[in-house]
Amino acid sequence: MDGARSVNQGTRGGEAAKGEKLADWADGRLGLYALAKANMRKVFPDHWSFMLGEVCLYSFLILILTGVYLTLFFEPSGVEVVYHGSYEPLNGVVMTRAYESTLDISFDVRGGLLIRQIHHWAALVFVTGMLVHMMRVFFTGAFRKPRELNWVFGWTLLFLGIITGLTGYSLPDDLLSGTGIRFADGAILSVPIVGTYLSFFLFGGEFPGHDIIPRLFPIHVLVLPGIMLGLVVAHLILVFYHKHTQYPGPGRDNKSVVGMPFLPVYMAKAGGFFFLTFGVLALMGGLAQINPVWAFGPYSPHLVTTGAQPDWYLGFSEGLIRVMPGWEINFWGHTLEPGVFIPFSLFPLILLALGVYPFVEAWITGDKREHHILDRPRNVPVRTGLGVAWLSLYVVLLIGGGNDIVATHLHLSINAITWFVRVSVFVVPVLAFVVTKRVCLGLQRRDRDKVLHGRETGTIRRLPHGEYVEVHEQLAQAQLHTLTQHEQEPPYEIGPLVDANGVRRPVRRSQRVRAGLARAMFGPDTRIGKPTVEEYREVTSGDHHH
Repeated sequence: MDGARSVNQGTRGGEAAKGEKLADWADGRLGLYALAKANMRKVFPDHWSFMLGEVCLYSFLILILTGVYLTLFFEPSGVEVVYHGSYEPLNGVVMTRAYESTLDISFDVRGGLLIRQIHHWAALVFVTGMLVHMMRVFFTGAFRKPRELNWVFGWTLLFLGIITGLTGYSLPDDLLSGTGIRFADGAILSVPIVGTYLSFFLFGGEFPGHDIIPRLFPIHVLVLPGIMLGLVVAHLILVFYHKHTQYPGPGRDNKSVVGMPFLPVYMAKAGGFFFLTFGVLALMGGLAQINPVWAFGPYSPHLVTTGAQPDWYLGFSEGLIRVMPGWEINFWGHTLEPGVFIPFSLFPLILLALGVYPFVEAWITGDKREHHILDRPRNVPVRTGLGVAWLSLYVVLLIGGGNDIVATHLHLSINAITWFVRVSVFVVPVLAFVVTKRVCLGLQRRDRDKVLHGRETGTIRRLPHGEYVEVHEQLAQAQLHTLTQHEQEPPYEIGPLVDANGVRRPVRRSQRVRAGLARAMFGPDTRIGKPTVEEYREVTSGDHHH
């Protein structure tokens, strides 16, 4: 037995030595040890809202996996063929090879319909997750220094995700997607002077042509996903490089992070969450029908589907065009279509307003410090109001993009809905901003009262002189810290216009604009002062909590 034990120990020792040699060899050439030591134990804070970014990442991975499978069977060809396949109602119908291969995937390829539907649902979840994730970042101020570049990466991913969804939505060449391409062609034609040339270049001649699907296919499966994959990698590298943002709380500041190590805790949770996301998308793909192309039939330029609607993330762009008056200008023998071109131009501008906001706020505040503690939305009411106003505009235009569906389902006049949207585009964002700002100020007042007077317990006590009062319970130190951790820096000011020698100081117009915006966004009217130490001691020193 002693001899056997010695042999086994020697074998294990030999294996360990070989493993160490392999590790040393890899570390000497790749520097893996230093890289792993610096990052594998990196601490990440834990909060449910941080999972929104993970939903985007996992949906993107699922899109790649399912997209590779679909690419093996899809033929991006505009050549016309006569269908003779498993779906009997369309037998003998002339269609493009792209549409025929889509039907083959749906009815003849094993698991093809399931993969198609998982792919489409994953696309919707991906774009939805990006928008919700960016809203979380926006409302909490996670875009501030040093994360402005990461915000730009995220915004670019959102924009490219919308374009990728449009190109993929158009590939099957069914009547619904063909109507969407016709819509896009009309928007391109509205571009003054060069619109016709752009349309001819894109479609290879008169609409619809035979080149649009073969051209969209490499853009959808190679160009845009490749760019997005690079941006995702860069986005994750910056998340690792910067300390992760975290919500206010005890022990959390700009120099320390409270959370769990990346390995093994965070990786174990992330792995489980990936399979959970995949499972939910698979369940949706198996039970919830989406984009039944066989019900629409092949695309034909002289036909249009009833209730043709794009996916939700493009609905607001269609809403812009549907609610715009049908203006037309004839100028020197040329026809200009501002009724289409203006809303077509507003589509990227509305998204651009979201993309450039961090830089505008940084210029207004002049704050060059690093920020790793998130804002509570209530403590920055103007920013929160602007975000809600942007979202309300998005929703209003989404209603405009489906005005026919809303009219038929709610038995309303489509003209009444159109005019409602036209008015709401200007009114609803303003109302949303005002209401949100007042709600935020009200919540700030409630936080101040809770700090000074404690939490309402619901217990009523009668005092000796007959007065009834509610018993308040003083907050724990951790809660007090969370409610008072935010900063209330004074807004940027121009300063005195006359110096000590009585000489008038020159002030640029940009400085005046900056000071006005700073006062409007971060001035006294946008905040309720935090309780001072003296106020807190004065209130809590006596029997103020009953």
